[in-house]
Order: sequence, then C-alpha cells, then structure tokens
Amino acid sequence: MKHKDHERFITSSFLNFFTHIIGFGFGLLIGISLTSYLSKTFSLNFQIQQFLLPSLGAKPQLSPPLSPPPPSIIPITSTNVSVLVSNNKTKVASNTNEKRVIKKSKTRKGLSDFLEPPIAMHDMSEEELLWRASMVPKIQKTPFKQTPKVAFMFLTKGAVLLAPLWERFFKGHEGFYSIYVHSEPSFSETVPQSSVFHDRRIPSKEVKWGENSMIEAERRLLANALLDFSNQRFVLLSESCIPLFNFSTIYTYLINSTKVYVETLDVKTNVGRGRYNSNMMPQIDLSQWRKGSQWFQIDRELAIEIVSDELYFPVFKNHCNPPCYSDEHYIPTMVNIKFLMRTASRTLTWVDWSKGGPHPSKFIRPDVTIDFLKQLRHGSSCDYNGQTTNICHLFARKFTPHALDRLLRFAPKLMQFN
Repeated sequence: MKHKDHERFITSSFLNFFTHIIGFGFGLLIGISLTSYLSKTFSLNFQIQQFLLPSLGAKPQLSPPLSPPPPSIIPITSTNVSVLVSNNKTKVASNTNEKRVIKKSKTRKGLSDFLEPPIAMHDMSEEELLWRASMVPKIQKTPFKQTPKVAFMFLTKGAVLLAPLWERFFKGHEGFYSIYVHSEPSFSETVPQSSVFHDRRIPSKEVKWGENSMIEAERRLLANALLDFSNQRFVLLSESCIPLFNFSTIYTYLINSTKVYVETLDVKTNVGRGRYNSNMMPQIDLSQWRKGSQWFQIDRELAIEIVSDELYFPVFKNHCNPPCYSDEHYIPTMVNIKFLMRTASRTLTWVDWSKGGPHPSKFIRPDVTIDFLKQLRHGSSCDYNGQTTNICHLFARKFTPHALDRLLRFAPKLMQFN
C-alpha cells in the first residue's frame, strides 16, 4: 500500500516538474522573439530619422497644421430677408424692397463677377461674342440696383475726329454712359489716358463702304455694348457726328422714350424698291422691303434681336450687294417686319442730302454759325411719346475737323455743356 502511494507521488512530482519546464521554455522563447523584434524596430526608426534629418544636428521641420474646417452655413429661411454685400462684408436686411448693392470683391465670386463686363479689347471670337451678347434673363425684375446707361457706339476709320467736343459733352456724367469705338484694325494711334476714349476700342475687322462688312461692324458694336447689363439705349455714331444738346437732355430723351428710332421708308424708286432681290423670298418679300438712315437709336430688346438674328442677316449677306447697300436696308427692313409698332420711323441724327449724290453734305468751319446750329436744334416738329415737340434731332453729321474750333466756341453757351 505504501509502495503504491510512493509511486503515485513520484509520478505526480515528475509531471509537475515537466509542466514547469515546458512553461519556462515557452516563456523564454516568447521573450527572446519580442526582444529581437523591438531591437530591430528601434534600429530601423533610428536609421530613418538619421536619413531624414538635416546634417549638423538641425531641427526637423514640423508639418503645417491642418486648415480649420469651414464655418457652418445656416440657411436663411425668412422670406423678408435680403442680403447687402459691400466692402467684402455681408449684412442682413429685413426690408423687402431693398435690393442688393453689387460691388467688386477680391474674395467673393458671384453676381458681381457675372455683371462685370469684360474690357473693351477682349479675346473672344466673333461667334463667342454674339452668343454671349444674345443672352436674355427670363426674370425681368433685377435683384440688384442698376442705373440705366446709354451706349455711344462710334463706327470710325481711325480716330474720333471731334473728340474734344465729345469730351466736353461727357464731362461730369460718369456712370450714365458707355463708349465703344470700332476703327480699322490697322489704326494704331494711341489715346491719352485722361480721355474718355482711352481703352474703348473693341476688336474690329476691316469695313468697306457699301458692303456687308458695314452691318457686321454694327452688330459687333452692339454685341460689345450688350455685355454691359446697364446699357439700355444704343446710339450709332460716326467720327463726324456732333451732339446738338447737352448730355442731360439727350440722356433723358433717350431713356424716357417709348419708341426706338429706326427710319423705315418705303421708297418706290431705283434707290429703294429697285434694290430688292427676288431671291430674298420667302424670308423677305417686296412689300416688306424698307430703306432708312444707317444711324439708329434703339433699346436693349431690339439690340439683342439684331445680334442674334439668324434669319434675315444671312439673306442680306447673300443677296444684298452693291448697288444694294445693306447698311441702308437691313435694320429698317427687319424692324418693319418684326417691330413696326415700336419704331418712330425716324432717326435722331440730322444729315443733309439736299445736294444729292451717294454721300451727304459736309460742313466746314464757315458753315458753323449760331443760327445754323439753332436751326438744327429746333427747326422742325415731330412726335415724342404722344406729344408734339421741336426737338427732333439729337445729333448731326458730317462735320469736319476744321469746324471744331467754332463748335467748341459755341457749344458751352448754345448747347449748355456742363
């Protein structure tokens, strides 16, 4: 009995000893492996740091801090709130009739950038220009304050010959007008920075008298002027045109008018209907054919129709060539077909055709007298917004540079400049 108990004791002790040996072995193996791993990792990190750090013990560069998250945007749900943007600050106003004041901002990109017209000498192609100019907002009420302007568009061969007179005309009325000059591409004369004509030339192409390039230039001027949403009236002028009244009178006359001023005459002679080409059918028939002065004064709606016209313009390009002169027929015929009730059927630019011939009379220095200018200003009667008036012409041509000194002498008193 004692012998068996002794054997069980020895067996149990051996098993316990063997278990401890195995446990000790596993622990030793794990310890050695862990020590080897940590040693290699430390050595590798140390080598990497030595490689990345500059020599001579320079301190490491710290990574830049992360940008803060954008501020939360809280939507304004009230219907009687409008936003005023001024000097890069935003204010909330509760007046329902208050419109946004749009100003340039260096940081904010929005409506102000959309409304800002490009510089006159831009890099758009003609196709791009006409496309952009033909855009029309469907919502008529503007969400911003706007002062209507008159666009004065000069179609010239070179310089605006009577520029000193126009300088006096425009002086003091900044913000109420825009100027655009279409001159020959070869013209390279510079304009002083102090002049209202400085940097007002638009990208141009060669224009030949009596050819379709003339109406292409008119469309080009209109398209550039339409890029400024403030331009509401558009006046076509030549380098030999003069104003007959001061700026305030002309501005008020144009902006308040309920009509556009395009001459639409049905001339039944060789210089009228005789220029019609039957190949213009079916877009234009003889009864719709009209003739009128090239020098128009129109509103924004008609200007957009002209630059976006793809129906009548191609017809004139194909079938109206000398002795058919498209500058005398294209816009008058188009207006007669589409806007007859909106035109006063007269021009506001006085021209003397009494001597006959292909060109009107020119006026030099001896022709310019106070009586002559008074006759141009108030020598006829016409209808204006349903009332009879003796102000029927706001501009006149053709005046040569030799007449400039007398015009400058008479203008301040007679025309009440400034």
